[in-house]
Amino acid sequence: MTENGQSQSRMARRNQKKKQKKTGKKPTWKRVMKYALIAILCIGLGIGALFTYYIATAPELDPEKLSVPASTKLYDVNGEPFANLGSEKRSKVDYNDIPDVLKDAILATEDVRFMNHIGIDFRRIGAAVIANFTDGFGSQGASTITQQVVKGSFLSNDKKLKRKVQEQWLALQLDWKYSKEEIFEMYVNRIYYGAGAYGVATAAEVYFGKTDLSELTLEEAAILAGLPQRPTAYDPFVNPDLTKERMSTVLDLMVQHNKITEAQANEAKQVDVASLLTNKKTDYVKYEGFIQQVASEVKEKTGADIYKDGLQVYTTLNPDAQEQTELLLSNSEDNPIDYSSDEDIQVGVAVVDTQTGAIQAIGGGRNRESGGWNYAIDGDGLQGGSTMKPIVAYGPAIEHLKWSTYHQLNDDKPYPIKGTNQEIRNWNREYQGWMSARYALKESLNVPAVKTLDEVGYTDAKSFAEGLGIEFADDSIAIGDAIGGTSTRVLPLQIAGAYAAFGNEGNYHEPYSVTKIEYPNGRTEEFKSESVEAMSDYTAYMITDMLKSVVQNGTGTNANISGLPVAGKTGTTNLEDQDGSPDSWFTGYTTNYTISIWSGYGNERKPINDTQIPLHIFRELMSHISSDVETEDFTKPKSVVEVGVEKGSNPAKLPSEDTPSSQIVTELFVKGTEPQKVSEKFEELDPVKDLKAEYDEKEEKILVEWDHDDSDVEFEVSAGAGGSLNKLTTTSDKKLEIDKVEKGTTYTIAVQAIKDGQTSEAASVNVEIPSDEVELSQVQQLQQSFDPTSGTASLTWSYDQKGPIEFEVSLMEGGNVVNQSSTNKMSITLNGLELGKVYTATVTPILKNQEDGRGPSTSVEISTQGYEEQPDEGEDEQQQDQGQGGAGNPEPPDGDEGNNKEDNEEANGGNDGEGENNRLQGGNDEE
Repeated sequence: MTENGQSQSRMARRNQKKKQKKTGKKPTWKRVMKYALIAILCIGLGIGALFTYYIATAPELDPEKLSVPASTKLYDVNGEPFANLGSEKRSKVDYNDIPDVLKDAILATEDVRFMNHIGIDFRRIGAAVIANFTDGFGSQGASTITQQVVKGSFLSNDKKLKRKVQEQWLALQLDWKYSKEEIFEMYVNRIYYGAGAYGVATAAEVYFGKTDLSELTLEEAAILAGLPQRPTAYDPFVNPDLTKERMSTVLDLMVQHNKITEAQANEAKQVDVASLLTNKKTDYVKYEGFIQQVASEVKEKTGADIYKDGLQVYTTLNPDAQEQTELLLSNSEDNPIDYSSDEDIQVGVAVVDTQTGAIQAIGGGRNRESGGWNYAIDGDGLQGGSTMKPIVAYGPAIEHLKWSTYHQLNDDKPYPIKGTNQEIRNWNREYQGWMSARYALKESLNVPAVKTLDEVGYTDAKSFAEGLGIEFADDSIAIGDAIGGTSTRVLPLQIAGAYAAFGNEGNYHEPYSVTKIEYPNGRTEEFKSESVEAMSDYTAYMITDMLKSVVQNGTGTNANISGLPVAGKTGTTNLEDQDGSPDSWFTGYTTNYTISIWSGYGNERKPINDTQIPLHIFRELMSHISSDVETEDFTKPKSVVEVGVEKGSNPAKLPSEDTPSSQIVTELFVKGTEPQKVSEKFEELDPVKDLKAEYDEKEEKILVEWDHDDSDVEFEVSAGAGGSLNKLTTTSDKKLEIDKVEKGTTYTIAVQAIKDGQTSEAASVNVEIPSDEVELSQVQQLQQSFDPTSGTASLTWSYDQKGPIEFEVSLMEGGNVVNQSSTNKMSITLNGLELGKVYTATVTPILKNQEDGRGPSTSVEISTQGYEEQPDEGEDEQQQDQGQGGAGNPEPPDGDEGNNKEDNEEANGGNDGEGENNRLQGGNDEE
C-alpha cells in the first residue's frame, strides 16, 4: 500500500471517531442510576409527607386516659348497654410495690430493653420488618410496653401503617414526658389477665389469693407475665396444662435474658399449676357466654381485645333470650328443666336469627364461673351424631339427585364399612326393609343415611356441608360422617348456623354477634353477615318438611310446641366400650329463630342418663322467645310440588281409583320429577263366592264355607239377627264354625275379602235355627188365699220343667176375663176382688218365643161371698176357720210353703236370662 493510501485510511478512522463522539448516547447503567435516584427522592418525599400527615392527625396524649384505663362497653340489639368491661374489679398498684421477680418476668417476656430504648425498639422493628417481608405485612409486631400503653389508650388494634406510625410517634412522646417507672405502672394496671381480672394486682388475688405482690413466687410471677398474650386460653382455672406450657416459655425467656439461672427455671417447671391456685374463683359474670363470643369475634375480625382496648361494641344480643337461656341452665327453683338424673351435666346453647344469622343468645354451660369453658363456642366441638344427617346425607341427596321425600331406601341389614371388619347398625338394631327417606330421617335410622351418602358421593356431600360452615377433620369426609360418628367435630353455634339455612330458603349466614365497633380514636367499623346461597330453595323446604315429621311423630316429639311450626333433629353419639350416649343434641328452628343444644360431660366421656334434656330446653326456650312474636309457617316454593303416591310403590307411582285412602301418602317432589305412572296394584277386589251356611243340630253349630280366586287375601266374617251384624273374626281360612246360637232364630252371615287395606263387597247368606219341640205339663199344687180386708188373693203353684218358661194367669168372673197377666215366678197376687162374688183363676205354662208353646191350664175357684157384714170376734174366727178349710180353699200340707219357695227360686234361676240373645262365638275369634 502506498503512503498516500495509508494517510487516507487514518483520516477516515479519525473522522469516524469524531462522528461517533458527536452522535453517541450515555451508558445504560448511568441512566438507570439517575432515574432510581429521582424515584427514591420522590418516594422519600412522599413517605415523608404521608408520615407527616399521619403524625399530624394522631390523637393527643390525654393524661386522664393514661391514668384511668379505658373500659369496653357492650350494647345489646336495642342499643342498651349490658356490660362495662374493666370498670370493676380492678386494683391499682404502685411501681415500688411490684417485686423484682415480677418485673423481670414481665420485661423478659414483653420488652427486655424497655429501660434503655426511647419508647420504640429499633432492633425489634428490624426483626419485624424482615418477618413482614417474608411472611406478609402485619405477621409480626415490634410493639414495646410503651407502644402497648398508647395503643390501648388512644388507638385501634388494626395492623394498618397509619396506626403503626401514630403508635410509634405517641410512644416517643410518652417516653419523653413520663418516666419508665410511670409507664411500667400504667401497663401493669391496665392489662387484662383473664377470669375478669384487670391489672396485675387483681390477677394475683384472683388466681393465687395474694393481695401483697411481694409474696409472689417465681412460678406465680411467670404465670402472670405469660397471661396477657392469650388470657382466655391460658386461664389456669380452665386450662392448667396450657398455663404450664406458657409459664415454661416465660421461664426460658428469663434464663435467656439473665434474670434467673437455668437451675431456678428447672425447679420452677416442676410445680403443679393447680396447687398454686386459690380455691375461691371470681363470681359468675352475667351474659358471659355471649361476651366470650363477642371477644372472640372482635379479635378474629379486627385484632382488637375488648378487655384491653376501650371499645364501644354494638352487638346482636337479645337480652330476653339470653336471660331465659341462663335460667334454663341454672339450678334456680324457677327452672322448669329437671337435671336430677344428671346433676353435673354440661350444656351448650346457641340461638341465632334464622333469617340473618344474628346471634341472639349463647349458653356457655351450667353453673359456670367467670372465664369458664364455653360449650357453645370453645374448642373444636364434639361429634354431632344424627344432627349431621340432613347436612351430610339427605340435604346433598335432594340438592344433587333431586330425591323426593318419598324416595325409597332399603334398610335391610347392617352396612359393612369397606376395607374394615366393622359395620354400621341402626340405633334400635332393627331393620325394616324398604322405606321412604322421610321415614328414615324421622326415625333417625343409620343404615339408610350412610346408603344415602354413598349414593350421593363424597365430593358433592362434602361441598354441600362446607357451604353450611362445616369443617371436616383432615379436610376429608368418610362414610361415618353421614351419622356424625367420625373425628369431625362441631359446635352448637356451627350447627345453629347450618340449620338456619334450611329455614331461610337455602341461604346461609355465618353467625355473628357484632354489628359495630367504635374505637378510642373515633374510628367506626360496621359488620354484617353476607347471605350465601348454600342450596336450592327446594332442598331447604323439603328438608324442613321432613324435619317437621321428626318433631311431630318421630324421635323429637318432646321438642314439639303446640301451635308453632317447628322443624328439628335429634342426635346422640356412642361409646366404644360401653352402652349409652356421651353426647345428646337437638337442633330446631322456626322461620324466626334457630336453636342448637348440646348436652354431655365434655372430655369426661360417660353415658348420659337423660338424653332428652336438649329437647326439653329447646321446647321451653323456643316457646318463651316466640311468645310475643308472630311466627309464620315455612313457605313452599314453586320448585316443589305435593303429590299423593301409593304406599309401597317403588319407584313412586300415582294411586289408582281403587287404591284405598289408607294406602295413599302425600310427599314432596322437585317440580318436574313427580311420578307419572299409575299403580295397578289395587284393582277392585272380587267378593267371595259359593258362600253357604247350614246348621248342625247335633253339634248345635252353624257351619259356614266360601271360596275366593285370590289365595293372598283374608276374610272378615260378621253375623247377627234382626238386621244387626257384629264382626266375629278375621281369618285366612275359607270356613268357620259358629257356636252358641239361639234356637228359633234366623241368622244372617256376611263375608268380605280383605287385601292390602282394600275390602270387597260383602256376600251374605241366611240360616234358620229350628226351635226345640217341647210338650209342657200343667202346673201342680195350685192354691189360693183371699184377704177380704185388702180385697186381694194370693196364688201359688209348683212346676218341674226347665227352660224359657213363663206363666199366664187369668182371672174370670161370670164367664168374663177381668184380669190377665204373666210372670216367670210361681206365685202372684191378684188385686181388686169384690166381695160377694165367685172368681176362677187359671194358670197356663207358656214356652217363650214360640207361638204354639202353651201347656194345659189349671184352675182354682176364689169365693168372696159371705163377707158382706163385719162379723164379731167369735164369728170372725169361725169364718176364718171355715174359709181356710172350706171347699176350693184346701189347706196346704205342712212344709209346702217352704217347698214352694225353693221351687220358685229354682224356677227363677232356671229361667233368668234364658230367653235373652246369646252371644255368637266363632271358631276363629280374636282375643
